[in-house]
Amino acid sequence: HGLDAAGGVQAWLAERGRGFRIRDAVIPIVPGAICFDLLNGGNKAWGRFPPYRDLGYAAANAASDDFELGSVGAGMGATTANLKGGLGSASDMTDDGVTVAALAVVNAVGSVTVGSGPWFWAAPFEVGGEFGGRGLPPSFTPDMLKARLKGGADARAVENTTLVVVVTDAQLTKPQARRLAMIAQTGMARAIYPVHAPLDGDVVFAAATGARPIDPLFGLTRLGALAANTVARAIARGVHSATALPFAGALPSWRDRFG
Repeated sequence: HGLDAAGGVQAWLAERGRGFRIRDAVIPIVPGAICFDLLNGGNKAWGRFPPYRDLGYAAANAASDDFELGSVGAGMGATTANLKGGLGSASDMTDDGVTVAALAVVNAVGSVTVGSGPWFWAAPFEVGGEFGGRGLPPSFTPDMLKARLKGGADARAVENTTLVVVVTDAQLTKPQARRLAMIAQTGMARAIYPVHAPLDGDVVFAAATGARPIDPLFGLTRLGALAANTVARAIARGVHSATALPFAGALPSWRDRFG
């Protein structure tokens, strides 16, 4: 259904003449990725016409600087191994004024929290108590380091993924944008345990507006490091902001368990 939603965004762009220009044609290219959330309850009896194309169009039409986090949009049905997942976002700025932001849909097979407690793996990168301010546990026990997997032995790769888009106002070539995505993806390893499993379909998209020049070596490296921290924060915020779905047997949210 992620591809259906991308079609709705394409339609919105086409109506406004936005996209990649080839001579006289404007092609509204929209990268697509899929978040599997069809086993979370609710009515899925759509018949021949699922609603995702219309939802994608509506989302593009409603896009703004302010938006909700947690169990909204693509994060509505997202889950993790032990808690409700969701939509998270974070941003930061380098010392020389280059901005980077991340948006994450957290639907991982692993866990974003340490063991059965309230601590987030991403705690060292938290800014201003944005996901509870609990820090890390005073010590780690063997139980905390056990892999907690959504679905246990019945888990399947098609059912899990964490989707991330990283955006910056730096001037980047396509190879540099690819490198930014590679470095930013390490933020997943700082926030999800385990990550990049055979049961996951994780992906990071990177985009640049080209407003600010950047040193191609050290500048890009610093930007990538900050992007990775920002991705980790966005993932933790997605789980911290989520609310449980109103269905029997639904996973609890972080707030349900830890307030």
